[in-house]
Amino acid sequence: LTDSLRNLSGRVNLPILIDQEGGRVTRMGPPYWRSWMSATALSEGTLKVERAAQRVACNYEALGLELACSGVTVTCAPVLDIPSPDAHGIIGDRAFGTSSAVVSRLGAACLEGLHLGGVEGVIKHIPGHGRARTDSHENLPRVDARASELVEDSQPFANLSHASMAMTAHVVFEAWDPLHCASVSSKVIEEQIRGEIGFG
Repeated sequence: LTDSLRNLSGRVNLPILIDQEGGRVTRMGPPYWRSWMSATALSEGTLKVERAAQRVACNYEALGLELACSGVTVTCAPVLDIPSPDAHGIIGDRAFGTSSAVVSRLGAACLEGLHLGGVEGVIKHIPGHGRARTDSHENLPRVDARASELVEDSQPFANLSHASMAMTAHVVFEAWDPLHCASVSSKVIEEQIRGEIGFG
């Protein structure tokens, strides 16, 4: 399939994306491909962030190699959202942790591992989906947090703003733009994602 897509496009370097995070979000799985752990499972069981970062990097390098062997060049990971205690479970175990420092470090390890495996990652869900109380696949979440709280949620995205690609959050942030969700808000995209976060 991936070879035929490249032949159709005439581009050897055609980006072919998949949503392969591991855990619940897996598009290629058994019996033909491996089963991959969730982000939370990879980060649990150790008090040392650097040890967890090594585990995350190794996991995503192997995942990247499997995708690259199949002709896939980009996967939509890592999730950089920081779930709040009262949030909907849509992020849940897809998150690396509950602090911006841990999420930033393990997100960086994920990107590094994927790159070594031959694929690129997509940071998501910029500027942050962790406070959403509903599943954005089913309803449009509205987040009423203060702007100062949203800055903390956005910190992992700012720390990894050098990533090649980002996926936006289908969330309304009332402090930034009460009328439009981030994905279609020129205000959020220009002022927050481009300006404050620094994603180019």
